[in-house]
Amino acid sequence: MFPRMKPGILLLAICLILPASAQGIRKDRKSNLDSDPEVVYLEQWLDEPVELKVIKQAPVFSDRQGSHRLGFLKADQTVKVEAITDKIYRIRGQGTHHGIAGWVAPWAFSAESPDFKEQLKTFYDRQIQVQALIKAKQAAIGMTLGEVEAAIGQPVKTNLRKTEKGVSGKWEYIDYDEVKHYITRVDPHTGAVFRQLSHIERVERGRTDIEFKDDIVTAIEESEDRRGGTVKIIVPPLVFGW
Repeated sequence: MFPRMKPGILLLAICLILPASAQGIRKDRKSNLDSDPEVVYLEQWLDEPVELKVIKQAPVFSDRQGSHRLGFLKADQTVKVEAITDKIYRIRGQGTHHGIAGWVAPWAFSAESPDFKEQLKTFYDRQIQVQALIKAKQAAIGMTLGEVEAAIGQPVKTNLRKTEKGVSGKWEYIDYDEVKHYITRVDPHTGAVFRQLSHIERVERGRTDIEFKDDIVTAIEESEDRRGGTVKIIVPPLVFGW
């Protein structure tokens, strides 16, 4: 049985625990966000690998479309899942003759949770949204702070409040425009009048406040002169457990 779902938090049981430090994009690894927009690379988001049991020998393909078969994945082993789509998984394990890595259909696997396929699909759907937001440089309610930083960068100011109930606070972002100021000069030799740049002033154009609680964005406030459009909301990050 899974623990009762807390309000606003979706539980996902696979074969690992997601630590707090992993609730966002991995900064120490090369981004795969542009490799294939329809693929979620798990190492991009997780500290620990996802592992599944192989219950049936299955063909392994070089691409997610299944256009070229590399060999067969042996049954009765545990494999590492490297990437997922909503229909197929990229794994690394033992083939019938040697080690093998490629794309395998979900029917070949099992996990402690009988609903692991649906749960991985939910995880996939969320991360696809997150990857699109990061590419568009947008933040959304339900994102982690790590995902916000990957999308719009580091805040100019951070406010934290720690209590026995957890950590809450606010990240502040300011957008600036550069305004160039000129002075009029007269060429002493020719008498020609021209403009000369005197200085550049940074003028605040808009402000965004990201409110959060326990690493999850709970509210986004934008100043009136910022063209942010409608604030987006996504599913909060999934909590991995047994």
